[in-house]
Amino acid sequence: MTPTAEIICVGTELLLGDILNTNARFLAQELAKLGISHYYQTVVGDNPERIKQVVQVACDRASLLIFTGGLGPTPDDLTHATLADCFGVPLVEHPEIFEDIARKFAQRGRQMTANNRKQALLPAGADVLTNSGGSAPGIIWQPRPEVTILTFPGVPAEMNDMWQEVAVPYLINQGWVQNTVYSRTLKFWGISESALAEKVNSFFDLQNPTVAPYANLGEVKLRISAFANSEKTARDLIAPIEQQLRQIGGADCYGADDETLTFVVGQLLQTAGSTLSIAESCTGGGLGSMITGVSGSSSYFWGGVISYDNSVKVQLLGVNSEDLAKHGAVSSVVAEQIAAGVRSRLGTTWGLSITGIAGPTGGTAEKPVGLVYIGLAGEAGVQSFVHQFGALRGRDWIRHLSACAALDHLRRELLK
Repeated sequence: MTPTAEIICVGTELLLGDILNTNARFLAQELAKLGISHYYQTVVGDNPERIKQVVQVACDRASLLIFTGGLGPTPDDLTHATLADCFGVPLVEHPEIFEDIARKFAQRGRQMTANNRKQALLPAGADVLTNSGGSAPGIIWQPRPEVTILTFPGVPAEMNDMWQEVAVPYLINQGWVQNTVYSRTLKFWGISESALAEKVNSFFDLQNPTVAPYANLGEVKLRISAFANSEKTARDLIAPIEQQLRQIGGADCYGADDETLTFVVGQLLQTAGSTLSIAESCTGGGLGSMITGVSGSSSYFWGGVISYDNSVKVQLLGVNSEDLAKHGAVSSVVAEQIAAGVRSRLGTTWGLSITGIAGPTGGTAEKPVGLVYIGLAGEAGVQSFVHQFGALRGRDWIRHLSACAALDHLRRELLK
């Protein structure tokens, strides 16, 4: 059987949806980087019998079982005890683990309880998968010659560190890592998934690298993945495909991988030596929050005005009250005036504005919920853009799209 992995996440809170299962995503991405195939992911509650059933099924279809969750000190943390029972071995206390837990509690000025002692109990024959950041160690265990088990706590930060520090070196040393899957994700704004798919349809038939489309939070992504014996070889396979896709995407392609619209706009502003100020109505500071979320944004972002009430638009930003009465706050006229007003008052190269109806109330037949105007003022003058985002996905969705669309309009102007 070709060596494959299965991810098993333990926790009733995951089944109830109380916690987003980011661990599975992290592990899936990491396995892909290492070139270790995995075809199944399982989420199971804190129930010994159901965990045993999951283990029995997983052992028949995978040779590397990766567990997250259920390693804490409380009664519902059952992973190690259940695994020991499943393979018919006793739990053995490791004094060095208990001493490590006690030391960490003392360093943090916290009182250790008797419950923490159970975290030092591991299945007989299992090696310790050390946890430098928390109290719950994992295990590296081969209960059968054809099965390897790795366990991690459910706390993402601890699991991530344990994976990189201990698990990856172990898997490499054991010969699990023969090839790698490397991916690049191109990001697009201002084009629909269907429209982009039509443009790049021929690329979806490629075998290595592969190209796959995704849509998320208003943007479209193309993930290019290559399977090779090294990351360098995979990168070389991806490079010409990425170049072709970028050429086809043109200005709609704004970046790749971890790059965000906010980051890309900031880089363009810095390169141009330009500064930015903003005036927000329906987004209520959301755009400013996105901009200042990027480290170093103080070098190009000077500030903004949340002009929610019309009096603020008139008194602080110089909007003509007659235009406001005639056209309303949600209009191209007002969007342009508040963009020009904030640019003038803050003395920046660019002024960017948003005014719209985020709902769920306030819409009319002429101006429905989701109608948004974006104003952009620069040295060459002022312009505005209109969007109809619709009401279906609610207020937060409209506000998010409005902020991103405003950044995208500025990005395109900067590219010119």
